[in-house]
Amino acid sequence: MRALDQLMAAVTMQPQRKTIDLPNGEVFEFWMTPLTLAERTRAQKQAKSDDATDFAMQLLISKAKDSNGQPRGGSGELADLRNKLPSWLVDALLLKLLQQDETKDDEEEEEDSPLASKGRSRKTTG
Repeated sequence: MRALDQLMAAVTMQPQRKTIDLPNGEVFEFWMTPLTLAERTRAQKQAKSDDATDFAMQLLISKAKDSNGQPRGGSGELADLRNKLPSWLVDALLLKLLQQDETKDDEEEEEDSPLASKGRSRKTTG
């Protein structure tokens, strides 16, 4: 087995559920596939600066989807994210976006999403 094949078999590219508890008691939910190097490079170019926040906000806009795979926002919302929300809330979203480890609950709920069938795991047994 090639090294690349072994690495690809060890990971899943399925969308993962991410949630943020909002101050009003609601939960903001989004789904995203793991970040690839190509997506990271594209977000860095779109940020048009070395600012880490601009980069992360580009990732959020491009990667955050709803349970049907539709974008949760668009590039026209970057200014509103920056100017109309408290920084701690945007920071919480960005941290969730970049967080790699998922809880078991999130993984179980991910299987219920219509997105789960679109990006089935490449994981193999034995």
